[in-house]
Amino acid sequence: MDLVIVESPAKAKTINKYLGKDYKVLASNGHVRDLPEKDGSVNPDNEFAMTWEVHASANKQLNEIADYLKKAEHLFLATDPDREGEAISWHVLEVMRRKKLLEGKKISRIVFNAITRNAVLEAMQQPRALDEKLVDAYLARRALDYLVGFNLSPVLWRKLPGARSAGRVQSVALRLICVREIEIEQFKPREYWTLTADFKTPKGDNLPTRLTHLDGKKLDKFSLADEKAALAAQKAIEGGAFSITKVESKPGQRKPAAPFTTSTLQQEAARKLRFNAKRTMQTAQKLYEGIAIDGEMTGLITYMRTDGQQIAPEAIEETRKVIEEDFGADYVPDKARKYETSAANAQEAHEAIRPTSLARRPEHVLRLLDDDQAKLYDLIWKRSMASQMENARVQRTVIEIGEATQNTQLRASGTVITFPGFLKLYEEGVDDAKNGKDKEDDTRLPQVEQGWTLDLAKVLPEQHFTEPPPRYSEASLVKKMEELGIGRPSTYASVLSLLRDRDYVFMEKNRFKPHDKGRLVTSFLESFFDRYVEYDFTAALENELDKVSNGDLDYKDVLSRFWKDFHTSVTQTLEIRNTQILDTLNEALGPYIFKDTGDGDPGACPKCDGGRLSLKTGRYGAFVGCTEYPDCRFTRPFAQEAGKEGDIERELGTDPQSGQTVHLKDGRFGAYVQLGETIEGEEKPKRCGLPKDKAVADIDLDYALKLLSLPRDIGAHPETGDMITAALGRYGPYLRHGKQSASLANVDELFDIGLNRAVTVLAEKKTSRNPRASNLIKELGAHPDDGKPVNVLDGRYGPYVKHGSINATIPKGEEPADITLERGVALIAERAAKGGKKKRPARRKKAK
Repeated sequence: MDLVIVESPAKAKTINKYLGKDYKVLASNGHVRDLPEKDGSVNPDNEFAMTWEVHASANKQLNEIADYLKKAEHLFLATDPDREGEAISWHVLEVMRRKKLLEGKKISRIVFNAITRNAVLEAMQQPRALDEKLVDAYLARRALDYLVGFNLSPVLWRKLPGARSAGRVQSVALRLICVREIEIEQFKPREYWTLTADFKTPKGDNLPTRLTHLDGKKLDKFSLADEKAALAAQKAIEGGAFSITKVESKPGQRKPAAPFTTSTLQQEAARKLRFNAKRTMQTAQKLYEGIAIDGEMTGLITYMRTDGQQIAPEAIEETRKVIEEDFGADYVPDKARKYETSAANAQEAHEAIRPTSLARRPEHVLRLLDDDQAKLYDLIWKRSMASQMENARVQRTVIEIGEATQNTQLRASGTVITFPGFLKLYEEGVDDAKNGKDKEDDTRLPQVEQGWTLDLAKVLPEQHFTEPPPRYSEASLVKKMEELGIGRPSTYASVLSLLRDRDYVFMEKNRFKPHDKGRLVTSFLESFFDRYVEYDFTAALENELDKVSNGDLDYKDVLSRFWKDFHTSVTQTLEIRNTQILDTLNEALGPYIFKDTGDGDPGACPKCDGGRLSLKTGRYGAFVGCTEYPDCRFTRPFAQEAGKEGDIERELGTDPQSGQTVHLKDGRFGAYVQLGETIEGEEKPKRCGLPKDKAVADIDLDYALKLLSLPRDIGAHPETGDMITAALGRYGPYLRHGKQSASLANVDELFDIGLNRAVTVLAEKKTSRNPRASNLIKELGAHPDDGKPVNVLDGRYGPYVKHGSINATIPKGEEPADITLERGVALIAERAAKGGKKKRPARRKKAK
């Protein structure tokens, strides 16, 4: 019997059915080893030697693999077809080598891009050796992430209490968000005016136009700078006699977008489905692993971590056939479209993301999928189909209108679709709203002739103000990171999730907004580690790592060049006094911390006469305090504006249904919205607290009404008949079903989550919950004395470290997620010295 190693149990079961009884397929359950979170796991003084530690949870799987390997002749490593998959295979192989089980065994690496019978059986016929270049690229990236995180994060903890961590890609992504916020704050709107005029043609049709020339000069955006200039232009149009001076009509074409890569899938799912990157990739993983179709597990899409845009020839032929069946021969181009991969690293550019069979239309599998899976499969199917459909054909028309002197000229332009082509099925989304010119180009114009005299119907001057750049959405941030070459698309989901988990950013109207903590960390890194958060430096490092995977660079040379300067920066920063660091941050963040509201000196202490406000750090993070401490003990939160403590209350508007006023109020436990007035002796009006990450300044009537609609009944559970309710609680958004509850990823889900998705979330929570165990926060690894696991858990009385029967409480002020194995072992030893397992506090007896 031969042994095959894959990553997930679901995949193992499916592939074992494909291969038959002569094979045993086992799962590694992802990575089996990692660098332990302690000093020395990567040793720069010993050619960057790495010390690996087997995950405590992986021991059982590895022992089972070892048992079967003893009896097998041939070991097939069939983990995912990317760098991480290659690394997992390498780790498994290294563990088996240490167990001395590889002697006399034949070892092969196989890869398949889809979990279908044909794809797997074909891969078994094309074995290869483990790709050492991809393994080297993995080692380089893992070592870099460790060296940055393990050396830079402690600097943050010492110099900026309350900061959580820093990372090679994470910190640069955070900088993008913070820089955009500064651009928005510094933006000064500029007034400008436009004029549109509607004319009537001799046939009575309406012809909408815009003013382009005045007094013989072409207008730019700011030519009409104020109302006076706009009214003068209006008068010139109203006093003129206009006719059509030129009609120009040209045919054009619009081409479809290429099939999905990891990055473009994340972008489009964010635009059209409002999925964040993590949700998109989790759903895509399930589609890749497959569902039961006619009694056999079948993957629905190809591998979802790819930079490639190309599609297999047989898939193209099938796509063209399905297009003809569904839309007719006119929608099939004469030649199949071929898309070239733009990825810098060809080693990691697999086939684009597509359905494993285009003949498997969305309506055929809808009943087998949950809401998220159905939506994402539909999106992937349509994008893949559209990529091979005929171009859309359009007619672009420009009509010039002028008076006899040609001093005043107007223009009308529009586009008419003469053949929809791929647009009949799919059109790619856009990140931000269309500008005026784009809207104008969508206008359908009447048939006209040159020389026609026109009658003026109306002239409309409109005032505008320039707008600041929009905050990044998931889609636009992923796009920007890819454009700059920051990180790789396969890591974006985890990077963006980490920024939220660390409380560096939050989502406001589906846009990233930095927390104070995130701005502080970014300012610190820009001031003292500027090179390592520069976009060009990060992109250049990514290019070097791509060269490693292509075999053009030695990964140890890359690490050596990076470490030399980085280690110097870390050492120098640790030697800087904290007061000097605070002075630097005060200067960098001054306009943000001490905003000039026109009410006096924003840096003056409001409590004492001579004190100045300054940034300070304490055990729980940054705050603003008086320089006259301890004589003056005035403090306020990091970014709260002086004098703004009590002025948040206001009326937001009127509820259109009840006619009652909606208020924003400030209560004992924070800001909240309220419907109607508080009248003594009557029932309290409906209220709802603001979500944790919602800024008071951003609350408007529409959002307040959404909050006041909570809790929201979603529908009856199909199994129990009980109502499922979406609600906002003390710890965030959640679903309630009888006595069961399950957290939601973000507040926005409260307002649009459907019944199928809600049932899935509740089911996943029920499956993952072990009623006999506390919630696992972190696996620290094996105890150095007995090899038993040491874990950080969240128990009834707070977070603690567990080893065997000994539970050690984590001291206040220490972050559970930041506890290392070394620290955990020390806490266990302290607890053991005091007498072993800590007893729970006794319950008080009720008074009789």
